[in-house]
Amino acid sequence: MKKKLVMALCAVAMTASLAACGSNAATDTAATDKAETTEETTKAPEETKAEETATETPAEATDDQAAADKVAALIDAIYVQERTDTTDADCEAAKKAWDALTDAQKELVEGENADPDYFGRDTGDASKDDPLNQDEIGENELLVVSFGTSFNDSRAEDIGGIEKALQAANPDWSVRRAFTAQIIINHVQARDNEKIDNMDQALERAVANGVKKLVIQPTHLMHGAEYDELTAAVEKYKDKFESVQIAEPLLGEVGEDATVVNADKETVAKALANQAVTTAGFESLDAAATEKTAFVFMGHGTSHKAAVTYSQMQAQMDALGYTNVFIGTVEGEPEDTACEAVIAKVKEAGYTKVILRPLMVVAGDHANNDMAGEDADSWKSQFVASGAFETVDAQIEGLGRIADVENVYVAHTAAVIG
Repeated sequence: MKKKLVMALCAVAMTASLAACGSNAATDTAATDKAETTEETTKAPEETKAEETATETPAEATDDQAAADKVAALIDAIYVQERTDTTDADCEAAKKAWDALTDAQKELVEGENADPDYFGRDTGDASKDDPLNQDEIGENELLVVSFGTSFNDSRAEDIGGIEKALQAANPDWSVRRAFTAQIIINHVQARDNEKIDNMDQALERAVANGVKKLVIQPTHLMHGAEYDELTAAVEKYKDKFESVQIAEPLLGEVGEDATVVNADKETVAKALANQAVTTAGFESLDAAATEKTAFVFMGHGTSHKAAVTYSQMQAQMDALGYTNVFIGTVEGEPEDTACEAVIAKVKEAGYTKVILRPLMVVAGDHANNDMAGEDADSWKSQFVASGAFETVDAQIEGLGRIADVENVYVAHTAAVIG
């Protein structure tokens, strides 16, 4: 922020200097005046905006920063994992204050978690998404629980794709949604006025609607921390229903070590690889390998004991003969899935072209920023910076939009519904 203010002050000084120099031009001819007038009227909007910023006084610049700081504080106040009695009002206040800012002021918003992208980034049309928070549920509810995402298109295609597949397979059950990340729920509500239930809200809704049989299908990848939190939340409500059952996450049971795989991991490995190959325009992984192309599937990573799941997915890819597929994680847990480790593996294997794709149910913030972003620490930037590869491309698509992956969730739900 200080840097931006200094730049604004420098611009003020420069404008003043130029004005002083121009004071000797009072005897300019009418032709010159006409030329200058014509030039002024044909200036691009961005040039005019830059001049307006340059003529801002120090006091005005300070006022702009103060207005931006106020909005940043309001955003930070809703960037929390706990819902309170004031959350709805806080979300509304943050958006109202943002809308009142000028475009220049919006660029100055910066807080602990706040930035111009919080409200300003275009992530798609929120109206295409269904929050599935309707009442009149009936006696049988299928609650689909996800971590969540604030990326509208990904929410509709990835999470929505799974929900629609489950509803189609279970027409006698009412499919409803819950997110476990209150931070994301608040973001979507503040920006798009779309209200998504958290776990407690969804379970309270089920109780209020007289649900008797409750089946919960997590869209989580594994039996990790999020899954543990989900089961703990459900435990408090078990006596409110005749029956409560929790289905398996996408990749099923974890297994004891890195060599243990299962049918779910095999199905997902095949589905992901096939989709990546098709999207890249190859006939097969072998054809891609012939072109010296490797696929890097980036997961989240975790310090939870379930981290071995990522090693198991690499073991599964190897077992399928997918020699040009590599598994990595944003968090670098397990250690050999860190970006620098994966770069070294791909380079050592002799591949000169790389295609990045998320090993995540949703192509949200991690896929768009940590994997494919323009910042120096994104995976795409790091692969490029290594100088070892001719091309580095990214496919920003979540697992949730792949039909064979959706069918795994359908099978897991069927296993507990009976």
